[in-house]
Amino acid sequence: MKAETLAALQEARNKRHALALATRLSDAAETLIYPDKALGAQASDETLLSAARRALEIGRSETVDVGGQRIFLNVYVPPPRLIIVGAVHIAQSLAPMASLLDFDVTVVDPRRAFATDSRFPGVKVMQEWADEAFEKMGLDRSTAVVTLTHDPKLDDPALEYALKSEVFYIGALGSRKTHAKRKERLAEAGITEEQFARVHGPVGLNIGAKSPAEIAISILGQIIEVRARRLEALSAPKVAAA
Repeated sequence: MKAETLAALQEARNKRHALALATRLSDAAETLIYPDKALGAQASDETLLSAARRALEIGRSETVDVGGQRIFLNVYVPPPRLIIVGAVHIAQSLAPMASLLDFDVTVVDPRRAFATDSRFPGVKVMQEWADEAFEKMGLDRSTAVVTLTHDPKLDDPALEYALKSEVFYIGALGSRKTHAKRKERLAEAGITEEQFARVHGPVGLNIGAKSPAEIAISILGQIIEVRARRLEALSAPKVAAA
């Protein structure tokens, strides 16, 4: 692997950018393929770019045949990330559970009395308003966002920002009545019916959860389910139109 290729891979990892390294097996020629650009030996090969970007969507490395050449697509995608808005009791259960499943977890809450390292050991904590934190972090398709505060001043800006991004999951704590009022407020902010439909609310699987830990399990279970179904849909072979 070339030094510049290694440097590009490291930069992509640090910035949570998806990247595929296409290596032609006959001569080890390398091409770096991002979702929006390509650099290297076969950067103009549209067939290769299409195959690589499909592999990026699925998140799976594979060997493909392009124009009679065998190409190994080594896919590098950011690890799944969970951003929890609201440093509440449910978050104290949800954060460590998600970490055990290798999610990159961040808790966001401007309330300094709640968002402390002592309440969330081993988890990144940001004492900021959610939309400001999201702007710094950047939201991508490997990210899940859950709002837990019950406070529109904290939850609504987070949901509005997330709904305009490519995150794979958005969940919001609250009853059906609360969710209906949330929909009205976000509609006034310009969120469409189609956009709002992405919000899982009341959040979590319907397993009769009552305690903070049980609710955390229901939320994490729903995130896992949504992520698995998304990857399954992406992996399904496309059927040509008749």
